[in-house]
Amino acid sequence: MSGGASTRHSASHSQEGAQAAAPFFGGAEAADGNLGDQRSAENILAEIGTDMSQFETDRHIASWAGMCPGNHLSAGRSTHGTTNKGNRWLRRALTQAAWAASRAKKSYLSAMFKRLIKHRGAQRTIVAVGHSILISIYHMLKEHAEYRDLGPDYYLKNGKAVERTLVKNLERLGYKVTLEKAA
Repeated sequence: MSGGASTRHSASHSQEGAQAAAPFFGGAEAADGNLGDQRSAENILAEIGTDMSQFETDRHIASWAGMCPGNHLSAGRSTHGTTNKGNRWLRRALTQAAWAASRAKKSYLSAMFKRLIKHRGAQRTIVAVGHSILISIYHMLKEHAEYRDLGPDYYLKNGKAVERTLVKNLERLGYKVTLEKAA
C-alpha cells in the first residue's frame, strides 16, 4: 500500500469515528473539553462500542475498563487501593480525556478535578475524573441521551454535601460542632 493510500484509509476511519461519536459528543462539547477531545471520544467509542447491553451496570464497565477505585482494608483501615489492569487502551483514552477535561473552563469535571486534587494527588484524581467520564458515557449510550454538563458549582448546590465536608474539616481541627438552623 502506498503512502497516499494509507493516509486516505486512516482519514476515512477518522471520519467514520467522528460520525459515530457525533450524536454523543457534539462539536461544542468536544471543543470545550468537557468530556475530553474528539480523538479521545473516538478511541473510547472504538474500545467500548455503542451497545451497552453487554454491561449490566455502570460499575461493570468501570471494572472492565480498570477505572474502579481500588479497595484494600486491613484491620478496619483503608491502607492502599490499586486499580485493576483492565483494558489498557481504554484506560489510556480515558486518562487522556480526563486531563483534557481537567483543563476546561467552567465545567463539572474541571471543578471535580480542582476539588479532589487537594487530597488525592494528580494521578488518583485523573483516575477519578476518568471514571466519571466513563460512567457518563455509559449512561449516554444506554439511554441515548446527550451530554449535560452539571456546571462548576454543582457540588456547592448540594447543601448537605458541603455541610458534611465543612463539619468534618472543623472536627479535624479539634472543634465540636453542632448545627442549628438560622431563624
